[in-house]
Amino acid sequence: RDPGEVVEDALAARVDAIGISSLAAGHLTLVPQLMEQLKARGRGDVLVLVGGVIPAQDYEALRAAGVAAIFGPGTNIPDAARSVLGLIRARRRRNTP
Repeated sequence: RDPGEVVEDALAARVDAIGISSLAAGHLTLVPQLMEQLKARGRGDVLVLVGGVIPAQDYEALRAAGVAAIFGPGTNIPDAARSVLGLIRARRRRNTP
């Protein structure tokens, strides 16, 4: 799926977050495209989370693009789930008048 398709589906479903799994090194190209498309649609508030085989040297570029969290190999799943839920709760608090 390309970033535009992911954004369309996410907006239609009114999601809080989008999770991207990267195993083939496309994250430095595709994730920034996804972030730009979310912003262009007025939904830069949607959290983007990235997991998979992400080299540590790519973390800074992904965070600079706006990625909320990165989960690499060996991530403890319950810890990751708590982290994601915490990010969603914090975003909802910020967006509640």
